[in-house]
Amino acid sequence: MSSVYDLIVIGSGPAGQRAAIYASKLGKKVALVEMREVVGGACISTGTIPSKTMREAVLHLSGYNYKSIYGMNYRVKERITMADLAFRVQHVIKTEIDVTEAQLSRNNIEMLVGVASFEDETHVKVTNSRGSTVYEAKNILIGTGTKPASSPKVPINGRSIINSDLVLELVNLPKTMIIVGGGVIGVEYTCMFSALGVRVTLIERRPRLLEFADQEIIEALSYHLRDSRVTMRLNEEVESVEEMPDGTVVANLESKKKVQGDALLYAVGRQGNVDELNLAAVGIESDSRGRIPVDKDFRTKVPHIFAVGDVIGFPSLASVSMEQGRVASARAFGDEQVLSNPGLYPYGIYTIPEISFIGKTEEQLTEEDVPYEVGVAYYREIARGQIRGDTTGRLKIIFHRMNHLILGVHIIGEGASELLHIGQAVMALGGKLDYFVDTVFNYPTLAECYKVAAFNGLNRVSKFE
Repeated sequence: MSSVYDLIVIGSGPAGQRAAIYASKLGKKVALVEMREVVGGACISTGTIPSKTMREAVLHLSGYNYKSIYGMNYRVKERITMADLAFRVQHVIKTEIDVTEAQLSRNNIEMLVGVASFEDETHVKVTNSRGSTVYEAKNILIGTGTKPASSPKVPINGRSIINSDLVLELVNLPKTMIIVGGGVIGVEYTCMFSALGVRVTLIERRPRLLEFADQEIIEALSYHLRDSRVTMRLNEEVESVEEMPDGTVVANLESKKKVQGDALLYAVGRQGNVDELNLAAVGIESDSRGRIPVDKDFRTKVPHIFAVGDVIGFPSLASVSMEQGRVASARAFGDEQVLSNPGLYPYGIYTIPEISFIGKTEEQLTEEDVPYEVGVAYYREIARGQIRGDTTGRLKIIFHRMNHLILGVHIIGEGASELLHIGQAVMALGGKLDYFVDTVFNYPTLAECYKVAAFNGLNRVSKFE
């Protein structure tokens, strides 16, 4: 039996890494358990990093951002293959793994490779090809993440019917594709494949895409998708999926429609990785989607066992998972000084064009009877927008009519996830709309959108003052 650890972290994704490193900085003895041979979890291996790298490769090779300048036939590479996309992805994955391993090593975190399962409230068994070892810890943190959800209606075969983990294993770029699920993952891949010229049919059972985002922004995205020849089947549910003798796929909808494509991507939700944990041994239960309930400090019903990241559910963002890991690690060792405000968490959705937002949506503020007004700036009116060839983008500031406090910032357009942080900083420091009016921004930059949107908003309220 190994000596007692102060903290055992199960899962080396963003949440687990940050929790382990924070504990190490406090001088604690930490072990990090990872079932794969490489660190980083789904974030580096199959999720965030691969999909965002693939998006970058798609934008570059297809010449997407410059078609409005050089014409619709402009391309950097004429015949783009899945191998072209995978090449860039594998390069980035390898680098990220190296960086993460170096960081964990530098912080004296002991890596344990294998599948973790609870023996009791203070003992974790780690099983790998060489056998099993039991380790003891005063605190345990679960950061096992999620895997793509499966459905008996959709027989994943790894060839023509795939989930998001298998996208880069497609041998050929399909000419037509069915994507089931209009959540973040489904919409991101819809954008990528349509930018490559694939005719995509997107099937979503809700009446609109990405219901947690601002409606105006999603309407702009939906218009852009339809303009890119994406067929959207909203309010539709898949009844069954079958592979035809010629290798194509047919999705039979409950409305009796049939949708045919060369390939189908099933992206309806994700399931918590809890099956191997043996949670029953410590009296913890997960819900039907494998999510573990926690309190505001990320404690489970067992006070010294914490859970963070995607395995606890929404918002399932790598950035938020990191913060949850840091806060949970601090609480495990009695540090109450580390504070985090979920109201100021930014959201980045890497569609094409990308979407990013912070704070409240118009729908939420209307529901709460908050007197707000909006100011909007369009990329096409900003010199940098014309230079970059992005004429679809817009930035919307929502502010309080009376005191001009910033209540939300919503952006669609290239660079949105970077641009958002200006608004985030102003909100976090209690800034008002007037800050953007009085601030000089570099010219030409997309940041100018803040000033233009602020003037637009003030013009709307000045008529009533």
